Amino acid sequence: MKNFLVHSDEVKKEMCKSIGVNRIEDLFKQIPKQALIQKFDLNDALSEMDVQKHIKSLARKNKTDYISFLGAGCYNKFIPACINQVAQRFEFNTAYTPYQPEISQGTLQVMYEFQTMICRLTNMDVANATVYDAATACAEAILMAVRIKKINKVLIANSINPEYKRVIETYTNANKIEVVWFDEIPEKTNEYSCVLIQTPNFYGEILNVKAVETLLVVCVDISSLSVLKPVDCDIMVGDVQTLGIPMNFGGPSAGFMACKEKYLRQLPGRLAGRTVDADGKQAFTLTIQTREQHIKREKATSNICSNQALIGLCATLYLSVMGEKGFKQAGYLSTLQAHKLSEKLSKKGIKTLNKNFFNEFVIEVKDSSEVLSKLKKNNIIGGLRLDNTKILVAVTEMISDADIDLYVSSL
Repeated sequence: MKNFLVHSDEVKKEMCKSIGVNRIEDLFKQIPKQALIQKFDLNDALSEMDVQKHIKSLARKNKTDYISFLGAGCYNKFIPACINQVAQRFEFNTAYTPYQPEISQGTLQVMYEFQTMICRLTNMDVANATVYDAATACAEAILMAVRIKKINKVLIANSINPEYKRVIETYTNANKIEVVWFDEIPEKTNEYSCVLIQTPNFYGEILNVKAVETLLVVCVDISSLSVLKPVDCDIMVGDVQTLGIPMNFGGPSAGFMACKEKYLRQLPGRLAGRTVDADGKQAFTLTIQTREQHIKREKATSNICSNQALIGLCATLYLSVMGEKGFKQAGYLSTLQAHKLSEKLSKKGIKTLNKNFFNEFVIEVKDSSEVLSKLKKNNIIGGLRLDNTKILVAVTEMISDADIDLYVSSL
């Protein structure tokens, strides 16, 4: 373990000599003087006890007790306390990137169970063990479709999350893929690799998806599948943030990808399989991965080199603890409370612009900034401001009848 000790002065001199400098400071000569910090303005040292008191005093300045109606891809959902207790066990909570074949059987089994649950929810044949988030899942699905169809042109709905759009634009620009944005799916789609839609879309609207002449990629709110039938498509993607993952100021989260079996070998990311070992006992292993994924990057199906295993674990635990009945109940309550708020706002003269929605909808007001300011004074984050007159409002099972009444009475 001696290599992990702080370098001695003699070792430092030897290292400097080997790279042709006299002292460590010489390494920074090329940096302009005005860019360097000349002096650190630090307070005097404090004891550990005083540091704790100081940090707590700073933390008290944060306001964390708002009633939140924010959504737009990140939602305040109920999380059973046992999830963190299990997920934070040292066996799972490791810095090691879980993609090598020698992953522990426990981690592999969690991946396998996660994939199985996603397949059951989406009604798809196969799913991967997560990618970074829904945005990268959408982009990877487009690259997947282009590989399958060999056409560098895709159709994407304008109504998807704006953040997903930006990631898609980055991916497609780098891969020289032409993107055509649409409001209504055109009649002729066979000249494109895929059609990508989001339902419920960014504005909360549940779309009626018609058949297309090419691959259909659907981005879905996984929690909406507790009450909605999954769309029949070729590739389904989304985010698992609503499955036991805190909002955490917007991240991190994890994305999922699921597809029909015939496209299995084009699916990026990790895939865990179940088999038996030499003794006939159940065993789990990474499977359906070419060596190119690790050693010949130009032939790899994806640039994704890791997966969100710990967040995937939390999602797996959430679905296990909630069970089918609990999962459906959470979805039903979210829908019930959302429609209840919409109806009460309507009676007050505030119009909901959505025709069909799960738990998120757009309201039209005279001045969105003024409305959100009024709500904030009553300890409510009223939603996401879309423009001068529109607000995107999200409701989950965490919103009570009293919260709804306070929202309406605050306007």
